[in-house]
Amino acid sequence: MSVPADASSGSPPGLRVSVDLNLCQAYAQCCYAAPRHFRIEGHEALIYDPAPAAQDRAEIERARVACPVQAIRVEDPGRGT
Repeated sequence: MSVPADASSGSPPGLRVSVDLNLCQAYAQCCYAAPRHFRIEGHEALIYDPAPAAQDRAEIERARVACPVQAIRVEDPGRGT
């Protein structure tokens, strides 16, 4: 059985973020909604945090909702979603 990296610290497990790069069109709306977690580098390369802290959920959800092509998926292992 695997254990989340932050399970030993007693803090709640973080979120899991994935971006379907086949859907992503680099509109960068996620970068405006959550600049600490998403950024565009170079011509159109999206760089994102795949495991943000649970307390950043509101910011990550803003980015997910802002994506015009719905390429961002957010899972919360602590909530079972």
